Amino acid sequence: MTTKPLVFVTGNANKLIEVRAILSTGAPIQLESRSLELPEIQGTTQDVAREKCRRAAELVNGPCITEDTALCFKALKGLPGPYIKWFLAELGHDGLNTLLEGFPTKEATALCTFAYCPGPGQEPILFEGRTEGRIVPPRGPARFGWDPIFEAEDTGLTSQWSSRYAELPPEVKNKISHRYRALAKLREYLTN
Repeated sequence: MTTKPLVFVTGNANKLIEVRAILSTGAPIQLESRSLELPEIQGTTQDVAREKCRRAAELVNGPCITEDTALCFKALKGLPGPYIKWFLAELGHDGLNTLLEGFPTKEATALCTFAYCPGPGQEPILFEGRTEGRIVPPRGPARFGWDPIFEAEDTGLTSQWSSRYAELPPEVKNKISHRYRALAKLREYLTN
């Protein structure tokens, strides 16, 4: 990796807080953030992540990472997927639940894709993290996107904690989340 600081391109303060918290453990990674308006093409999560990071590397003229989060409903064959931001803005938490009315399953996958690009003209590398779960009626603080409706499965949490992302203490969520899993792969790549 270059000696230039790694730029995390995001305008989302909550994502920045989580990423800094997750990357603060282990070998230090010099990270700064910039908010840039980047076009998001239509396509798969991987297509969106690659193109966004490619463009970001050109704008920052150096190494950068971008992050795309998808919420994939099994009943809707993966939708809303990478378009969850727009679905949530238009429908809200209750509306996302309503989308699944009448379907036999509320299963969902939280998918996080970090893209790393060493600089302009270079091909981004993708790092994905997944957490399986289900969509549930909203509960808990609505501070961060769709956290109040996503209940993570197989978290190993006792009844002391809800496995709803919105109700987890940050230090617990940051150890089981799709974002953590993607960042662990990114960290390993950057430090090796």
